[in-house]
Amino acid sequence: MKRICVLMAGVLVAAACAAAIAGARPASPTAGASRAASVQLRHTSLGEILVSSSGQTLYEFTRDHSDHDSCASVKGCSQVWPALRESGKPTTGPGLRSSLLSTIALAGGVRQLTYAGHPLYTYSGAYGAGETSYVGAKQFGGSWYALSASGATVR
Repeated sequence: MKRICVLMAGVLVAAACAAAIAGARPASPTAGASRAASVQLRHTSLGEILVSSSGQTLYEFTRDHSDHDSCASVKGCSQVWPALRESGKPTTGPGLRSSLLSTIALAGGVRQLTYAGHPLYTYSGAYGAGETSYVGAKQFGGSWYALSASGATVR
């Protein structure tokens, strides 16, 4: 009986530690978006690229077609490359054309931001604002690139 109590205490401590670690990780900037998203420009080692309001690099997926999210139909893709979601009126920062910013409908009534027809994504493994080390990544049958203010691919 004493061993069971010690074992249960160890399990509870491990569960509490795991919960604390998970709670300390920053939330995905796209998870449950309840306010208007903003797309900004940021100077990086690749030049000026689109970033989210939190500074996270925004990506295009080469398997997408104009105004169509192909990642959503590939198993596991949306968990690694979450869509930049919108529930209000999206805005653009200085240097960007608001006429190029739009949204498309995803399953469940969710709206995804697009820029110049490119559905926008973040990377779930990103560790900092303006990070560009994942630009050019090849996953889920396509490549992931950043975008310029004109909507051109940045490699």
